[in-house]
Amino acid sequence: MPRSQDILLSVEDLHIRFQGDGPPALAVDGIDFKIHRRETVCIVGESGCGKTVTALAIMGLLRQPPARITRGQIFFDGRSLLDLDPLELQALRGKRIAMVFQEPMTSLNPVFTIGDQITEAILAHEKVTLDMVRQRIIRLLENVGIPDPQKRLDSYPHQLSGGQRQRVMIAMALACGPDLVIADEPTTALDVTVQAQILDLLRDLKQQTRMAIQYITHDLGVVAAIADRIYVMYAGVIVEEGTTAQIFNHPGHPYTRALLAALPTRDKRGQRLYSIPGNVPHPAYKPEGCPFHPRCTYRQTSCGTTFPLMCDYPAGHRARCPIVHAAEAEGLYQE
Repeated sequence: MPRSQDILLSVEDLHIRFQGDGPPALAVDGIDFKIHRRETVCIVGESGCGKTVTALAIMGLLRQPPARITRGQIFFDGRSLLDLDPLELQALRGKRIAMVFQEPMTSLNPVFTIGDQITEAILAHEKVTLDMVRQRIIRLLENVGIPDPQKRLDSYPHQLSGGQRQRVMIAMALACGPDLVIADEPTTALDVTVQAQILDLLRDLKQQTRMAIQYITHDLGVVAAIADRIYVMYAGVIVEEGTTAQIFNHPGHPYTRALLAALPTRDKRGQRLYSIPGNVPHPAYKPEGCPFHPRCTYRQTSCGTTFPLMCDYPAGHRARCPIVHAAEAEGLYQE
C-alpha cells in the first residue's frame, strides 16, 4: 500500500450545492477519494453524476454563486486548496495542477495562434525569454505527436484537426511540468482511432514525466486502458472504489455492474446492447435511500429508505451495496 506521504490529492467529505430559483441542487454529496503520486485514478459515471463539478472545485474554477462548497476539504500535497486566496490559487493552477478540458475548440481561443496561447500559460508562471519559450513549445508539440511543430506553432485552432487540438491542450497542460493533470473527458468528441492515440499518449507521458492523472470519463472501456484505480460515481456519491482488476473482475455495486454490462464487446457483436433503464436523478430531486435504487435490478424495500454505507471487500475494494456484498460474502468473491 502507498504511504500517506505519497498522497498528492485528498478530497474529504466534499459537498457542493447549486442554488437557483428552486430547491438546492446537491451536485456533490459527500465524496472522498485520494490520488497518489505518479498514479492514474479514473472517476467514472454518467453525465450529471458530479464528476466535472468535482474537478472544477479542485481547480478553484467553480462560480460561487451559484455554486457553494458547503462542507469538506481538498488537500493538495498537504495544503488546503479551499483556504488559499485567489492569488495563491492562481500561482498553483497551471503550475502544479493543470486541466485538459473536454472540448478543445471551446477551450482554445480562436483568434490567437497555438504558440501564443501556450506562451501565455508558461509566462504566467515562469520568467523566461521568448526564445526559450518558443523552443520549449516546439519540444512540447513534438512530445505530444504534433507533426511539423515549428509550423504548427503559428497555426490557429481552426487549422488543426480535433485530435491535434486535443494534443495541443495536453501540451499546454504539461507546459510547466505539473504534478497532477486532470483530464475531463478528453477523448469524447474524437473518433475511436484518435481516442486510442490520445490514451496511448497520456500513458506514455505519465511514464516520462512521473505525473499523476485524474481521468474523468463515462466510458469504462477507456478506463481499462489507463487506470491504476477507479472510483465509480453516481448522483454525487462515490458508490464503488478499487483497482482496475477489482472493478472489472468483481464489481460490487449494481451501478458498476450495469455500466460493465452496457460496454460493447466482441462477443456481443450483432446483439442489442444493454442500456441502464431510467436516468440519473436531478441533483435537486434525489430519491430517498440509495440514489440508484429506482434503476436497480437488485433493489429491495430497504433500498428506498436506507442510504447504505461502504462495504469492505478484500485489499481496499469497497462498494456501497450491502445486498451485493452479502451475496459475495457467501464465497462468490475470489481475489
